[in-house]
Amino acid sequence: MISKTFIKETKELLREGRVRISLIIVLLLLGMAVFISMRQYRNINEQYATANANERANWDNQGAKNPHSAAHYGTYAFKPKYPLSLVDQGVDKYTGTSIFLEAHARNEAQFSAAADQTGLARFGDLTPDFILLFIIPLLIILLGYDSFTKEREMGTLTLLKSQGISSWKWILGKWSALFLPIFLITAALFLIAGIVLSGLEDFGVFRWDSLVMMFLVYIIFYSVFINIVLIISAKTRKSGISLVLSLGVWILSCLVAPKVATNIAQAKHPYPTAQEFATAVQVDREKGLDGHNPWSDAAKELEREVLREYNVDSVSQLPFNYDGYIMQKGEEHEAEVYFKHYNYLKEQYGKQTNVYRSLAAISPFLPTRFLSMSIAHTDYGTHWDFNDAAEKYRIATQKFLNDHFAENSEYGDWDWQADPDFWKQLPPFEYEPPGLEQTLSQNGTNLTLLGGWFALSFGILFFIVKIN
Repeated sequence: MISKTFIKETKELLREGRVRISLIIVLLLLGMAVFISMRQYRNINEQYATANANERANWDNQGAKNPHSAAHYGTYAFKPKYPLSLVDQGVDKYTGTSIFLEAHARNEAQFSAAADQTGLARFGDLTPDFILLFIIPLLIILLGYDSFTKEREMGTLTLLKSQGISSWKWILGKWSALFLPIFLITAALFLIAGIVLSGLEDFGVFRWDSLVMMFLVYIIFYSVFINIVLIISAKTRKSGISLVLSLGVWILSCLVAPKVATNIAQAKHPYPTAQEFATAVQVDREKGLDGHNPWSDAAKELEREVLREYNVDSVSQLPFNYDGYIMQKGEEHEAEVYFKHYNYLKEQYGKQTNVYRSLAAISPFLPTRFLSMSIAHTDYGTHWDFNDAAEKYRIATQKFLNDHFAENSEYGDWDWQADPDFWKQLPPFEYEPPGLEQTLSQNGTNLTLLGGWFALSFGILFFIVKIN
């Protein structure tokens, strides 16, 4: 009975002109989206390689210079485009691509793609994740909204009752016929993406297991959506009503729920404004040591401690250049200040994420979206991790420069210059995003919620659909 129902439903779908046209349109959109994303991916990574090489060459070829002058000259940390961003671009276009690393300041990522886009960008980009998250659920509705209602409208339900067929076999036959084209379309997209990525030079190792995991996440999401559409079709008497209700569920789950969740999270745990944040940082910086101000109370206290430690009468008698030493201590104080305030931002982000997770029970879209972005390394969590890595590198760079100044020059000699080859001794900035296992462990709640939606929707479908 399962195979017979499956064959019958598949034939009916293939005979429908609207279904054939819709499938062709979705496949064309997917092809265009993959092509556009592939070109963008290659473009951005070529720019990344060029910018990284040029910036390193600028750093290495500074010539003879005071190390603290080099600290203010600064350098850049560039964020690469990760392979699976070809499938899900996440928030990458909003988060910036590079961070300027300089003395005494922790800077935000700059040059986001969204800043260069026109107002038309608000209508959305043609990307694979847009097709996967919004268009394919619409295709599921188009294919399945009349799965059960047509049996009533055509009078075949009475015939089925008279034959005494099994309800669960009937359901599985219809479910399989609806699932197969969705599975094939999604599998084709991910297979093409995998072939493309495995043949391209990427920054960050492409792994098939991450691609397969993302594929499974979307397949579960589509299974949930199929169940919801079939439940609605089974509980309504008219195909038109079923279509309207299914579209309503799509609007609520894919459009309204994410916006509501965002508004609630921001209202409960707001970020400080840029002005408030800068003011709070400045207040805390002024409370501690300033490496450029040796006359402050904090600087005088540090001087007394160092003189006692080395048992000398003046800083000129120290076995190192005190100017470089106090500069480094000032950097350490400022780093602690920035750590405190950026850690507060991360705490707010964590609280907002918990709100999203608590509201993910109202829509399978939310856990799917979060899992997809996390696996692709295009979520805010990866961006925060990149920012932290860049800050650690900035702090290590300042210590590298200040220590060299302190150890190789004399007190008060600000004209002293490091050798031109010294800059090449600074290790390059490198960043590796979390692996798949760590990503999944951090998204345990989202996995549980998506699995809950899967089990619950199947349970409801088999419970309410009866032939009697």
